[in-house]
Parts: sequence; C-alpha cells; structure tokens
Amino acid sequence: FSQTNNAIAQGELTLNGAEMEMDKKGLDCNHLTFFPALHESFHSEDFLELCVERQIILQEFAESEKVTFKCSVAVVKGHTALEGVLLFGKEHFYICECFVLSPLEEVYCTRHCLSSISDPFIFNLCHKDQSVGDQMCSRYSYHDIKEIHLMRFLLQEIALEIFLKNGYSRFLVFHDCDRNKIFKRFCSFQPALKSKGITEESLNIRKHSGGEKTMLQKWQKREISNFDYLMYLNTLAGRSYNDYMQYPVFPWVLADYHSETLNLTNPCTFRDLSKPMGAQTTERKHKFIQRYDEVEKCEGDLSAQCHYCTHYSSAIIVASYLVRMEPFTQTFCSLQGGSFDVADRMFHSVKSTWESASRDNMSDVRELIPEFFYLPEFLTNANHFELGCMQDGTVLGDVQLPPWADGDPHKFILLHRQALESDYVSAHLHLWIDLIFGYKQHGSAAVEAVNTYHPYFYGDKMDFNNIKDPLIKSTILGFISNFGQIPKQLFTKPHPSRNTQGKSSSGRETVLSLHSSGILPPFMSSLQNLKLSPVTIKELNMFSVLPDYPKGAIGHIVHTERGILAVEKNKLLIPPLWNKTFCWGFEDLTCCIGNYGSEKNMTTFECMADWGKCLCAVCPSATTIITSGTSSVVCVWELSFVKDKVKCLSLRE
Repeated sequence: FSQTNNAIAQGELTLNGAEMEMDKKGLDCNHLTFFPALHESFHSEDFLELCVERQIILQEFAESEKVTFKCSVAVVKGHTALEGVLLFGKEHFYICECFVLSPLEEVYCTRHCLSSISDPFIFNLCHKDQSVGDQMCSRYSYHDIKEIHLMRFLLQEIALEIFLKNGYSRFLVFHDCDRNKIFKRFCSFQPALKSKGITEESLNIRKHSGGEKTMLQKWQKREISNFDYLMYLNTLAGRSYNDYMQYPVFPWVLADYHSETLNLTNPCTFRDLSKPMGAQTTERKHKFIQRYDEVEKCEGDLSAQCHYCTHYSSAIIVASYLVRMEPFTQTFCSLQGGSFDVADRMFHSVKSTWESASRDNMSDVRELIPEFFYLPEFLTNANHFELGCMQDGTVLGDVQLPPWADGDPHKFILLHRQALESDYVSAHLHLWIDLIFGYKQHGSAAVEAVNTYHPYFYGDKMDFNNIKDPLIKSTILGFISNFGQIPKQLFTKPHPSRNTQGKSSSGRETVLSLHSSGILPPFMSSLQNLKLSPVTIKELNMFSVLPDYPKGAIGHIVHTERGILAVEKNKLLIPPLWNKTFCWGFEDLTCCIGNYGSEKNMTTFECMADWGKCLCAVCPSATTIITSGTSSVVCVWELSFVKDKVKCLSLRE
C-alpha cells in the first residue's frame, strides 16, 4: 500500500464540489479517486488504521474509475434498512452498504464515522440492529439497468427501485437529497431509462403512446394470466419484494376450505371479489359500518373516521405467512420482540386464517401474498422450527391444508393457482382491482364499498413536511411501518372486465398463455387448441445444401419474427439476435462459437476441458453461457465481444 499511502499523505486527491478530480501529476486512476485530501494531522498509517474497510470499495472499482457524484442513502432490505453511500462512476455505479458520507463528503464505514441521517425514524430503522450486515460494495453497469421506478418509503416520495436485467433489484431511500435529481442523473448515463421509468405521468395504463398493446389490453384479451397482471399492477402501484411494509398484495380467491374436492365451476366456491375482506359476511360488514358512523372526528385536518384501523397487508402479515422460511423466520421474531408469537396466533391453518380474516376477527382483514400461488415450500416446516403448542395441545409444524389438497402443498398451490386463473375469478377480478388499486380506494366510493382505512395508511392524506413536532411525526411513521400502507391509486374510473373465455375482442379464439407464470394448465384439457400447421416449417435433411437447415436431430428451436430457427444437437442459438451459435460435444472437449447457417466455427475455446465432458448448456443472455456435464458441476461462463467478434470465454462462477 506504500504508493497509495504516500498519495493520501501528500493530499494529491482533491474535492471539487460533487466531483473528485485527479491531480495532473498522473496518479494511478485505480487508487482512491473519490477520497478527498485528508487533514495534514492525519498520517497515512493512521488513515489506514482508522478505516481499512474502505478498501472494500476500492476492490470493486472498474479500471480507470472516476467518481463524479456521491450521496448518502438507506438501502432497504425487507423490514430493515442499512445506511450506505451511492457512487456514480464513468460506466458503473456503486452501492456501498454500511458506509457513511461525512459532512466533508468523505466515505467512512459506519464504525468509524457518525451517521449522516438526520431523520430520527430512518436513523433508528438503520441502526436498531447493529449486528445486521457488514461493509459491502456492489458494482453495477448503467447498461445493466432495465428500469428505475420512483417509489414511496413510509408514504414519502423519497425512494428509487432499480431493476436490473439479471432479475435483481435494489431499493434506495434518499433521505437528504432530491430523489428526482438522482433519477435524472441515472438517465443522463442511460437515456433509454426515461421511457422505462414509472413516473406519475406514466401511471395511465389505459393508453400507450405507440401501437404496442398495454398490459391492460393484453390481460383483457387473455394474452397474459391473472397472476402476471396482478404482479404488474402491484409493481406499478409501488409494491415491492424489497420492502415488507409494502409487499405485493394478492386476493383471497376461494371461500371453500372444507370440501373434499374443489369445484371451480360453482360460484359458491369463491370469495366475493366485489367486497373487501371486512364485508365478506353481512354481520361483520354491519359492525364495521357501525364503527364508521360512531367515530367522532378528531381535532385538526386528519379524520380518524374509518371502517378499519388495521390493514390488509403489513410487514408482520407477510412475515407470519412465511415464518417457516428464512429470512422471514428472523424477521418475524424481530418484529415480535425476539421470539415467536403465541402458538394460537401463528399462521397454522389456511381454513382458520380465512375464517379469521373474513368472519371472526374484527381486527383481521388481511389479504394474501403472491407466494400462495407459486411457492409450496412456505407451507412446510422443513427447518423444524419449534413454533410452540396450541391450547388444544396441537404442536405447530406444517400448515394445515384444506381437505381438497390431500395434505400435499404442491397440490394446494396447483389448485389454488387454477382457482386464480379460473373463469369465475377472471370475470370478477376487476372488481377487486377497483378496491385495492382503483376508484373505490378513496372518497365516497370507498365509503359506500365499506373500504376505508385509517387516514395514516394513505400517502396522499399525509404531509410530513407540515408536521413540526418530531414526536408526533415519529409516532405516525411508527404506525405506518407497523400496520400498513395503501398502494398508489392506478385507476380513477371502474376497471374494465376481462373478455370471456375463448373469445377475444375480435371474436377469434384465444389460448390462455401462462408462459411466465410457472404453472401451466393441464395439458390434456388444451388439446383442442393444438393444430398442425398446414405446411412443413423446417425439414430435417442430413444432406441438405441449404446452410440454415439442421444436419441431424434438433437441439434448439427459436421462433423469431423472421421465422423458425433450428440447430442440431449440441448447439445453442445465442440471444437476442440469434445469429451466432454455441457448440459443444467435440472429442477434445473444446467448445466453439459459430455463425448461424455456417458450418465454419469462428472461435474455438479449450477452457471447458478442465470440467470434463459437457452434456448440456443454456444461454440466457448474449454474454452468459451455463454448462454442465460429467463433472456434475454447473459452470457460468462470461462471453466477451469486441466489435461483434468473440474475444474470450471466461469462467465467472
């Protein structure tokens, strides 16, 4: 570290506003380009002893990196947050967790510098559990960003959720700087984000500037499933897997948890989707209306008049559903003060939970979460947690399932998903959307629908800038974080219904597609939708002289706008252009990159030979190839191109 230490001691790096400039003496750009000059009283040895954790950031830096801007953030992870720093580089940005931006814009770890968070509630959220997380720095390319959404945190417009092309996302809270300016800064590095970000202007999902169908139209025409459409609406309304306080919300769809077989053609099998959970029975509905009428308005602008003082979605509801799986086990215990709840109050039976939320408990109006439609693992106590005993002596273990599931979590999820995609739910789902995301969320329509919640749950009714008393503000924020938050309103008019099964708006037959939903409808019931094409699409010909005809058994098929592409066994077409192929299965254990339609291999690589004979491969993106074979090891390879020419194939993991 001698060169680095000397540079720091001599103060060759200077801070100029938000930008760090390199001294013209030609210091190596790999070193400490974002650290300011230290006080003369700091010796280099003292500096490294003070905060060696900063090396974690340096190790992530791209070659010749130069940080142009940095700001303090809170990184939201489930029910907690970590103080951190966001750094903007030339082609990458960096999220540094458990680091602090000092008043002099120096970066330190949280152990060596006081917090820069002035908001007491966010400060306590970040520091309530000092053992959570260690110093960490993650590097991301601007080109890896798929979308950026403007998000609320504690009902305040102070957050961004960054969605990456690899499927991951990061949730950042900007507690002391303008969130919108940070969004614009991202757009300056990646201009395409302007059209992909969800902003207030883009919330009108009924219209689209181009000829592309909206998600609403696709749902109406049954081109996407009910599950996919609900996930889309949740994302659009600011619900996020990263923040348990505003987790995606899904409806109870069934009311039958006692029958031996599930009849999806009987309307009595289903929950009334036109009514909130508090109004599922007439008796309880009248009790909530009586509560609404009896509540006297409090002094000031905020009215406490509401039907429900609890919410249909909160961090504790999410954690209670998923308590048998980590990290939700620890989350639940943390929210409960360090231990499990009383056994009788734990989530132990689907039937009893439905009865509590729909009929028996005046303080329980919970809805469901997406996992009820795709994740059987959360219903089993595979980790053998000691969840306690109920008053009747029953030891809590796996979740008790309805008789029609035959005690099989996979069957429960399969039938529950089929119920969500059933004709009845498809015909009535728009009524539930009106309650949660639509025009019955607010105002007189909400009152009439028995669908009003405590005013603190509504973002548009809360103006925290006008609350001067820090104790009152902290109390309200605590209420919000514990009990729930209403999603953003997406529709101000009644949501249109879905087209009836088998017919689109044009009258043509349609096939329900669940390609991204995980579970397909039973194959046998869809045979009438399978039709042979009148002509042969592509013919197998071992001796064909045409270059793009496969020379043997088919290994990979891709359907593109220009037609069907097919290659033989041990070959893969590389997305997104599909004009290159990845080939394996040679005697010398090498692999090749070639051009589609050409017998000539462009580039040969020997690096796979160390991992034995390759038997299978997939190519999820233009730069990633995943292989496995006789070694039983799955290898992830990174493919590098320079001006459309293959440069190298390197092992990533």
